[in-house]
Amino acid sequence: MVKSSSQRGRGKPGPFGPGEGDTEQRILDAAHAVFLRRGTAGARTQEIAKDAGVNSALLHYYFRTKDRLAQAVFQRAASQLLPAVVRLLASDAELEEKVAQVIDVELRQLLETPYLPGYILSELAHHPERISQLFSATTGMAPADIGKRVFKVLRAQIDARVKSGRMHPIAPEQLTINLLALCVFPFAARPMVMALLGLDQAGFEQFINRRRKELAPFFLRALRP
Repeated sequence: MVKSSSQRGRGKPGPFGPGEGDTEQRILDAAHAVFLRRGTAGARTQEIAKDAGVNSALLHYYFRTKDRLAQAVFQRAASQLLPAVVRLLASDAELEEKVAQVIDVELRQLLETPYLPGYILSELAHHPERISQLFSATTGMAPADIGKRVFKVLRAQIDARVKSGRMHPIAPEQLTINLLALCVFPFAARPMVMALLGLDQAGFEQFINRRRKELAPFFLRALRP
């Protein structure tokens, strides 16, 4: 596991000069920017080091390999997204409000870290054991425990709406996966979506911002009888 700056001692001078916490954050910020430009496969550590204003030896001191650097970048990105989504879904807020808030949080954050869905899909294919580690590190809970917590609350909300005739029956697991998939798919298939719709990066961002406004009403209409 990659050591965090708090483990090394934030702000303390490292073997190559400035405060270690600041240097590590510069490297992570640079890696984030390069992953956006090149994708994870096309990213090169030399370019990341140059953008961070450090030499390759210093980058190697902190992260050893591009794979370990990628893990640190994605864990930082996921920590800004996963806990918020879990907290919203497990909250006592009205179901309709949850749907709108989850969509807003997901699409806003994924616009800033569009490589995250692709990374998670790649990890699932090549290193499935890391997914549990990612969830545990960012939420403090195992994936199975997250599911139990979220689905229990959603099931009660769904049952109440079905009983009052306001909603079609649907399993909470299906509702959750449908909601998250509608948010994540445009980013997981971003090159295809951009090519199919003839979008550049600015156009893709406009498309996602429109989706933030239109997706919640679309999703909720599908649930009503």
